[in-house]
Amino acid sequence: MKIVLTLLGLISLGLGIVGIFLPVLPTTPLLLLAAALFLKSNRGLYEWLLNHPKLGPYIRNFMEYKAIPLKIKVLSVSMVWITLLCCAIFVAEHWALRTFFILLAAAISVHILSYKTLK
Repeated sequence: MKIVLTLLGLISLGLGIVGIFLPVLPTTPLLLLAAALFLKSNRGLYEWLLNHPKLGPYIRNFMEYKAIPLKIKVLSVSMVWITLLCCAIFVAEHWALRTFFILLAAAISVHILSYKTLK
């Protein structure tokens, strides 16, 4: 079972890293999932993830404060809107799909903005 949990943690970690660059994938929840899976399966990977200079702060800030830094909030919400508006304008041909993209952007924004801002 530890091998399965470690593999799922690695997949979640990979998706979380991709989420840094693609605004539709939620970085912090995927990194938190990876940390939880590593905690149950591989203490070494858990420690590595928490102490990683780039990825660790996402996890530690959220675990300690349940908050997202302002810079990350602004960047995340901006990228979500840019990406999904581009999809609505240039990709979607049907009004229902355009509406879906805009509602999805709004829902993701509300979710991100619902967390406290870390100063």
